[in-house]
Amino acid sequence: MLTQRRSEERGRASLGWLDSRHTFSFGDYLDPQHVRFRALRVINDDRVQPGGGFPSHPHRDMEIISYVLEGALEHRDSLGNGSVIRPGEVQRMTAGTGVVHSEFNPSSGQAVHFLQIWIFPERKGLAPGYEQRAFPPEELSGKLRLVASRDGRDGSLVVHQDLSLYAARLEPAQSVHHRLAPGRHCWVQVARGSVRVNGVALDEGDGAAVEYERDIEIEAVQSTEVLVFDLA
Repeated sequence: MLTQRRSEERGRASLGWLDSRHTFSFGDYLDPQHVRFRALRVINDDRVQPGGGFPSHPHRDMEIISYVLEGALEHRDSLGNGSVIRPGEVQRMTAGTGVVHSEFNPSSGQAVHFLQIWIFPERKGLAPGYEQRAFPPEELSGKLRLVASRDGRDGSLVVHQDLSLYAARLEPAQSVHHRLAPGRHCWVQVARGSVRVNGVALDEGDGAAVEYERDIEIEAVQSTEVLVFDLA
């Protein structure tokens, strides 16, 4: 069973410097039909104008993944980390017992487009942590590349939840296949471009929950970047 979540149905926050689309309830956007999917709590599709950003603010008991599609995102936190994330790089922050961080667009001329993803951790009270890794284009091209997992296998980031997150960049007519183990569930998020998932058309910004199916076939209609969440 595939349940679509269309881009235009998402919540929206527009603050001048920020244009954000919310797949699940977030901030002032409350939708009891779309609060979470399994351990996946937030997928925010954010575009931040040059010089704009989120000032220092706290988090706790959440795994936060930032995935940059265009531009650059500058990160600073109370753990002493400071970095700039660019396309092909993925960042994971474990908020755990508490962390304060900020995110800004350091560019004077280019907007940054990124996905911020929140995942419920397997337990509360974890020690805060941070990790960032670059995945070369050839590792994502035409294949599903594991970028985050519970055990950090295959060079992926460690996320403290029974979850595997894959990313792929596909050209038209290219396809990838993912097989779900019994009892597993999947969320597919189209970061850009358009695809068919098990024959169902999904466009940029669309997502889909896949349940009670074993095989997932993703075929690109346009040049596409897609994320696949394999969840307990």
